[in-house]
Amino acid sequence: MDFTSILLIAVYALLTWFLVTRFVPVKGLQNLSADQFKERVNQKSGVLLVDVREPHEYKAGHIPSAVNIPLSQLNNRVKEISPKNEILLYCRSGVRSKQAAKVLKKHGYDKLAHLRGGISVWRGPVKKK
Repeated sequence: MDFTSILLIAVYALLTWFLVTRFVPVKGLQNLSADQFKERVNQKSGVLLVDVREPHEYKAGHIPSAVNIPLSQLNNRVKEISPKNEILLYCRSGVRSKQAAKVLKKHGYDKLAHLRGGISVWRGPVKKK
């Protein structure tokens, strides 16, 4: 086996790993439609709404009552999230919120749901900061 073949196998393996980690469903994560998500957001009691986008995205428009904990900071800020609450996660398209759910799962959180399609499918009010 020559170097090119080994390199090609490594690239395919890395690509497969990347796709699996990004798109395989997170065990225990509820994938909510925009309407279902809006119902949960409106419950207010026992629910924490977390926007996992970067601060500049959050400032451009976010769901009222959402706290901004970017995915890039989540591991360091996980203690800000009470495990007693149901955690509702969202991002722009739904990819980062799934990643955030994986991070929270590793920290022992189990009441997790995310907005399938992200804020781009949200039909409720948006607040600009």
